[in-house]
Amino acid sequence: MSSAAALRRCVIIGAGPAGLTAALELSRRNFPAIVLEADNQVGGIARTVEYKGCRFDIGGHRFYSKVQAVEDWWKRILGDDLLTRPRLSRIYYAGRFFDYPLKPMNALLGLGPIEAVRIGLSYIASRLFPHPEEKNLEQWVTNRFGRRLYEIFFKTYTEKVWGMACAEIGADWASQRIKDLDLLTALRAAFLGNRRGGKVVTSLIEEFRYPRFGPGMMWERVCEMLGAKGYGVELGRRVTRISHRDGRITSVTVSDSADQMSEVGGTEFISTMPICELFEALDPPPPAAVLQAACELRHRDFMTVGLILSCPDPFPDNWIYIHSPDVGVGRVQNFKAWSPEMVADSSQSCLGFEYFLHQGDALWSTSDADLIAMATRECAQLGLAREEDVVDGVVIRMPKAYPVYDLGYEERLTVIREYLEQIPNLHLVGRNGQHRYNNQDHSMVTAMYAARNIDGEDLDVWSVNVEEDYLEEAQNEDRSGASGDRLVPQRNETGRAIEALRSAFALYDPLALGVAVAIPAAFGLFVVTALLLLQGGDPVGPKLSLLDNYLFYYRVSWGGAFVGLAEVGAGGFAFGWVLAKAINAVVGRHRKTLVERLERMSALASPETDLP
Repeated sequence: MSSAAALRRCVIIGAGPAGLTAALELSRRNFPAIVLEADNQVGGIARTVEYKGCRFDIGGHRFYSKVQAVEDWWKRILGDDLLTRPRLSRIYYAGRFFDYPLKPMNALLGLGPIEAVRIGLSYIASRLFPHPEEKNLEQWVTNRFGRRLYEIFFKTYTEKVWGMACAEIGADWASQRIKDLDLLTALRAAFLGNRRGGKVVTSLIEEFRYPRFGPGMMWERVCEMLGAKGYGVELGRRVTRISHRDGRITSVTVSDSADQMSEVGGTEFISTMPICELFEALDPPPPAAVLQAACELRHRDFMTVGLILSCPDPFPDNWIYIHSPDVGVGRVQNFKAWSPEMVADSSQSCLGFEYFLHQGDALWSTSDADLIAMATRECAQLGLAREEDVVDGVVIRMPKAYPVYDLGYEERLTVIREYLEQIPNLHLVGRNGQHRYNNQDHSMVTAMYAARNIDGEDLDVWSVNVEEDYLEEAQNEDRSGASGDRLVPQRNETGRAIEALRSAFALYDPLALGVAVAIPAAFGLFVVTALLLLQGGDPVGPKLSLLDNYLFYYRVSWGGAFVGLAEVGAGGFAFGWVLAKAINAVVGRHRKTLVERLERMSALASPETDLP
C-alpha cells in the first residue's frame, strides 16, 4: 500500500478493544479508517485462545461498566450472545479459602476471633493515626483497611503481581482500581449489599456479562462488522516507523511476516501501542529527554498456563486469588464457570493458571512442557484438582500486559503529554497507548472520545480513567445515520470544586461505623473471657467479673462470654451509629454552608446556567 498523506483516513495502530472501538465509531461517522495489528489475532489481551476445543481468556474479562453507553455498545454487538453470569471468587490464604467479597462469618471462622480482633483494632488505629501522605500503595491501603488486613490480603498478592514492594508502587494504582472500596464499605456490602450512595461498588459486583465464547468473540464480531463496511483490519502488520513533519504525522511504515516493508498514509492517527515503542518509532526522533521518559515507563508481563481437566466441575469459582507465597501462581481462572461453552466437551473443564513475571525472568523462557507440569503440581497442592485429572495443557505468553505505576511514572507521562501537544493528529488511547491500568470499558471510552475528536469535537481523552467523572447523556443524534449515546464530562469547574468540598467533608456511614466498633469490642471481650477460662484459677478473672455491674447477666464463664459478646456487640454498634450521626450533623451543616456559598459565588460570576 503506497503513501497517501492527502487521503482523508485514520490509521489505527493495534486491534485490541481500544483500536477496534475507535474503528467502529469512525465507521459510524463515515470517516475512513484502517487498522494495523502486529499479531495474527485481534483482541489484544482481551482475545480468546482456543486449544483442542477449550477456550482460554487471557486474564478473565468481566463485561461490566458504570458507563451505560459502553454497556449498550456491547449489547448491540453481541445481543443474546452476551450472557449474564453470577460472580463467585475467593481468596486462598494460609491454606484456607475466604469468600470475596467479604462474608463476616466466613472470614471469622477462617481467621479466628483473635485475628479478627487484631484486624479491627488495626483498622481503628489506622483511622485515628493515618499516614499523613499517600504516595505509595502501602500507605493508601493501610489508611483504608488497617495495617493487619493489608499484610494478610494485599501485600503478598500485590507484590506477586507486580514483582516489587508495595512501597514502590504508586498510590494511583489502588485509587484507580479499588477506589470505591474500604473496610467499612466491604462490611456494609456484607450486611446490606454492595451499594454506597445509590452506586454499585465496582470491586464488589455480584454478576457481570460475558460473551458466550469468551471476550475474543466480541472483537471478532467487530472485525466482521468493519469488514462489511469496507474498513480493513490487517493482521501481521507491525509498525516500525512513524513519519512526521511540521507538527503532524504523515504516514507509518509497516512490515509483514515476510519482512516486506510498505507505507500507509493518512490524516489522523490513533495509537494503542506501548508508548516506548511509539516514541522509538518516531522519525525524526523526539528530544532525548522525552524519549528517555517514554522508555522508562515499565510493564509487567503475563503468562497463562491453560490446563484441560477430565473432571467437569473442579470448583465453583469464576476465579481464585492465590495469596500464598508457597506457589508461583497468582490467580486461577475456571473458564467453564465464566461460560459453559468455553469447553466443547461437557465432561471436561479448563483452568487458567496465571503467572505475573518479566520477559527476562527464567520462568518466561521455561519450556511449555515444564510449565504445564509446574501448574499441574500447584493445582494439586492448592487442592483444586488431582494431578491425574490434568489431561493436556497450553502456554500463552502476553508481553506488556500491565502498565506499572511505579514512583515517578506520572512525571514521565507529564513530559510525554507536553510533547504530544505538538502533534495534534496523533491520538493515544487504550491501556498501553496511555500507560493506564484501565479496565476494558475505560479503554473503549478513550477510543470513543478520540473518534469524536477526529470528527470535530474537543474532549479530553486523558481524563478517562476515573469512573465518577463520566455519565451517559443519551441523545438520538443523527450523525450520518449513526445514533450514539454520548459520553460527556460530568462536572464543570464549579461542580468539581463542590465535589472536592464534599469529599473533604465526607460523612460517616452510621451502619459501617457501628459494625466497625461492635466487632472488635465484642470479640475482644469474648477472647479475653475465653483465655481466662482456659487459664483457670480460683476465682477466675476476678477483675473482669466486675463488668457484671455494667452488663446484664455477664459472668466469667462460657455462658457469660456469649452474653458479653451479644451485649457489647449491640452496645458498640449503637455507640458507633450515634457517633456517626453526631459527627455528620456537625460536618454536614458546615459543608452545606460552604457549598451554598460557592454556588452563590458561581452564580454571580456566570449569570447563565452552566449545563454539563
